[in-house]
Amino acid sequence: MALEKEQEDKFPKMSGDQTEDLSYHYWYTIQYFVGLIKSSELKAGLILSFYGIILNFIYQNIERTLEFASDQIFLFILFGLWFLSTLISIYFSIRSFIPRIESNYDPNVFFFGDIISKYGNIKDFSKVFYTTSIRGEQRYDQLGQQIFINAKIASTKFKNVNLSLRFLAISLVLLLLVILNYVIVVLI
Repeated sequence: MALEKEQEDKFPKMSGDQTEDLSYHYWYTIQYFVGLIKSSELKAGLILSFYGIILNFIYQNIERTLEFASDQIFLFILFGLWFLSTLISIYFSIRSFIPRIESNYDPNVFFFGDIISKYGNIKDFSKVFYTTSIRGEQRYDQLGQQIFINAKIASTKFKNVNLSLRFLAISLVLLLLVILNYVIVVLI
């Protein structure tokens, strides 16, 4: 009885139209965060593709560059810093693709990992899913948990992409300094 009262406090009773609007709102919010997750992964992929182009260009010209820079310590320091910032940027881009599934939450009928591991066989899951689906409070509680988890995933991925972009900017500045150094030395 106390649990039912607690649920009523968390989820007030609604009319049929409000329930449909609320369902749409929950699913739309989940889709919004899924879109943000995809967007962060797309950005990380673009960063990695950009590095693929840059590293290919550098690989094709490495002999000429090393021959030119053989007696210039400043240029080797710039190359070292560029390489380090590039590796850090690539690390954060790749990190945004790595799934981090947290298991310290209650089982949820809307989470693929729990569906397979927490609810027994297919028949058991179907029963639990049906029960959760017809109990509005329980359904909205579990959907709300998924919204929270998806928001947390999106936040982490965007932090990684942001760090990757910052180190990309640093590596581009360092690469520009290398190019300027080359131009100055060749012209003088």
